[in-house]
Amino acid sequence: MDQKWLREQTQELELALAEQGFRGSVPMVVDRQPPQVAEVPEGKLNLARFIDHTLLKPDASRLAVKQICEEAREYQFRSVCVNPVHIPYVAELLQGTAVRPCTVIGFPLGASTTLTKVMEARDAIANGAQELDMVLNVGALVEGDYAAVLSDIKAVRDAAPGVVLKVILETGLLTKEHIVRGSILVKMAGADFVKTSTGFGPGGATVEDIRIMRAVVGPDFGVKASGGVRDYETAVAMIRAGATRIGTSSGTAIIRGVEGAGEY
Repeated sequence: MDQKWLREQTQELELALAEQGFRGSVPMVVDRQPPQVAEVPEGKLNLARFIDHTLLKPDASRLAVKQICEEAREYQFRSVCVNPVHIPYVAELLQGTAVRPCTVIGFPLGASTTLTKVMEARDAIANGAQELDMVLNVGALVEGDYAAVLSDIKAVRDAAPGVVLKVILETGLLTKEHIVRGSILVKMAGADFVKTSTGFGPGGATVEDIRIMRAVVGPDFGVKASGGVRDYETAVAMIRAGATRIGTSSGTAIIRGVEGAGEY
């Protein structure tokens, strides 16, 4: 990764935030040792601990939700990620297991008000969610309103203490510069992961974008690849590039070594 370019992006972000009234420091993304990436586990079954088993279709039935929870219990996926309406049921089905109930906030556009996202987060936690995947304010990031992006994420972080918070950039809509600055803002806001995509926008996770995100956030921060990861080889490539979590509706296909038919 070009350290000079990363330094320039960090400095431009810091200047923009200062002009927008932010009174704090921006961590410089340079002079680090090469980031450590997660070790790829041997055997497909051991890959399950990286996977958020996902069902976010608007027409998802209660029966389909039950099925993915049963699959998650069988393979011991890291979480089951569903729309907020299904979280109480998922929390009930996963009770007593190591699989975490996960839901989405401001999904899929990120264009909800901050108050709406905060209330969604509080409601999800009250219903049993242990992990939250929120979409940041994509429009604000693109137009350079970085203070708005930062405060939006931080408000959700403050509303969900102790809960794993992943922040979706929707990389298919972004330039490389946006990805760098967005990743810095996610880390500054106190989230736990930066994530590529919703799976409902243009494009999805790429190895190049994962490498950029890992270089920006350093070795001790979560990076989630989501969108278009449908087979074992792609999942492994994302982990080798720096991903520590994989979001996919093809979790069982990946573990079985076949290509999934899921859309995200």
